[in-house]
Amino acid sequence: MAKIFITGSADGLGQLAAIELIEQGHQVVLHARNEQRAREALAKVPKAGTVLIADLSDISETKRLAGEVNKMGAFDAIIHNAGVYQAPGQILNVNTIAPYILTCLIRPPKRLVYLSSGMHTGGDTSMGGLRAAPPIVSYSDSKLHDLILAKAVARKWPQVYANSVDPGWVPTKMGGKGAPDNLRKGYLTQVWLAVSDDPKALVSGKYFHHQREADYQLKADDVDIQELFLRSCADITGLSLPTT
Repeated sequence: MAKIFITGSADGLGQLAAIELIEQGHQVVLHARNEQRAREALAKVPKAGTVLIADLSDISETKRLAGEVNKMGAFDAIIHNAGVYQAPGQILNVNTIAPYILTCLIRPPKRLVYLSSGMHTGGDTSMGGLRAAPPIVSYSDSKLHDLILAKAVARKWPQVYANSVDPGWVPTKMGGKGAPDNLRKGYLTQVWLAVSDDPKALVSGKYFHHQREADYQLKADDVDIQELFLRSCADITGLSLPTT
């Protein structure tokens, strides 16, 4: 039995991944942005161990959340699923900064899964928006950041399997009812990377779509770009990615 923490698991892909993992016999800790959402999450996934509350658009709350996760002991996997699309004022902190902070502060698990998107190909590899004053990024930028973070962690933490996922344009609240992609395949890739012993899942620094390695913006492999991203996040948060 594995122990998994999933951000943004009050609904959507995160919630579906939690339900699947619990059905497979694993222990799951949920996350919600406020108390009402937490109650709703536990009502929908009553077999979850517990739900931690933090608004990831607030850097101080994200740092506090990392401490709460560490109080629960070591985790086998963490799925950085939380994300926003139509909230320009929150995209930076929720999609980019929160995964960075939590990666820096939470005791490294055996596996890390970061939710990216096919839209990452439109992201800015110069980090211009991230280094602006004040910083501002698009959704595509933020999903590129998640890919870059996964690759940087894979490079720096060889003892951890760190990968990113494009779940596809699926019919969730974010994707809309008319989204054409396969919802089940969208969340099963998270689950597979978090717990599977399939040799194809026991890799690091890869980008997956529906349990297959997929094409991505190749500049994400550039170590200079990765280091610029890490420095930019460190400037914003006051935190540096630990070396292990």
